[in-house]
Amino acid sequence: MNPEIVSRREFIRKALAAGTATAAVGSLTSPLLAFDEPRSANEKLNIGCIGVAAQGAYNLGNVAHENIVALCDVDSERLAAAATQFPMAKTYSDYRKLLEQKDLHAVVVATPDHSHAIPVVWALERGLDVYCEKPLAHSVYEVRRMRESAARHKAVTQMGTQIHAEDNYRRVVELVQAGALGKIERVHVWQGNTIRPGVRVAEAAPPAHVDYDLWLGPAPARPFHESHFHFNWRFWWDFGGGTLADMGCHYMDLPFWALDLRNCEHVAAKGEKTYEGDNDVPDQMQVDYRFPARGDSPAVQLTWYHGTWRPPGAEEYGLGAAVLFEGENGRLLADYGTHKLFLDEGLSVETPEPTIPTSIGHHREWTEACKSRGPTTCNFDYSGALAETVLLGNVSYRARQAFAWDADNLLAVDCSAAAEFIRRDYRDGWTLEG
Repeated sequence: MNPEIVSRREFIRKALAAGTATAAVGSLTSPLLAFDEPRSANEKLNIGCIGVAAQGAYNLGNVAHENIVALCDVDSERLAAAATQFPMAKTYSDYRKLLEQKDLHAVVVATPDHSHAIPVVWALERGLDVYCEKPLAHSVYEVRRMRESAARHKAVTQMGTQIHAEDNYRRVVELVQAGALGKIERVHVWQGNTIRPGVRVAEAAPPAHVDYDLWLGPAPARPFHESHFHFNWRFWWDFGGGTLADMGCHYMDLPFWALDLRNCEHVAAKGEKTYEGDNDVPDQMQVDYRFPARGDSPAVQLTWYHGTWRPPGAEEYGLGAAVLFEGENGRLLADYGTHKLFLDEGLSVETPEPTIPTSIGHHREWTEACKSRGPTTCNFDYSGALAETVLLGNVSYRARQAFAWDADNLLAVDCSAAAEFIRRDYRDGWTLEG
């Protein structure tokens, strides 16, 4: 552990135990109870869940083997339904209040994308471990802040790319890394269209059971409408990032893992909006990413497609969503649950012995690592690089320009139009600083 962090944690813990903690400790550190040292696997975490329906309900079910001590949702009906399952948990509409609860070890964040970064960064700065849904945040800058905070506090983190824990991805990674295709310089990733058209309204009253101002959080103030609420927020730039932000981390995770990709060096996006609606995320999109060589591995061009756009010849595979690796010895096609090799004539390959162990479960990986202080497979270092790359596709599309990417400085080289999409402004009263 970083000596400064250990010292701070020990000071707070002793002060709290002695009843001498004061406002001087600061709101960012007073609830800190996250584990510093390995604990018994039988010792349960105290978890707070922010967002408790839909994907939040799925997450709740997968961490219910621990102590659920806090629940938060801006929809009081959804919150009440979750509270019936966990009657001992304290309930909140405002995640900022939840993060003041003194007995937390960790939090799970399943809010809309525009409200990921603030609770995650605040939780990390309070010394808590964090599980957060993909694509980690709404902007590249927010993802970078999350990564930096997690590293600084040596937090145990996991992004919600659950397919990473399934055996099929593991077998594909083993084949690629065993050299079944030889050197790989080209990857195609495609996904069908999921856009739900919406409308803008001049005035509308949210349901009485929804705290809409809290739901908006740092996003621009927009009148309430069902077409940008609950699942539909994904298809508005104010709140989400369209199909790319929704699905990119799931499918691009496979080539990132198999090819050990990190920061791209160039990105170029194009797309179209072909549907009727006031929202303007593209339903047809192509993004070309270039990655530098890594050791003995060559540079890689990875192309993402969504909607009906596909790489040439994709129809022969019959898959609505897939990853296609093209290597010097053939091709490898995969989706969530299947994979198939197409080797050049006369070539064959033996299936490598499994080297990546079967996962105990994506959520349980995280909860057990919180106790052991061990690693997770989709920690914010790995998944943050993936999420930043995914979100850069939207930056290029919205800036209407391709650019070289300076990852160290979060800079789109010679593309000033990208700046407002790399880092967004927050609504008054909302900040990452806590």
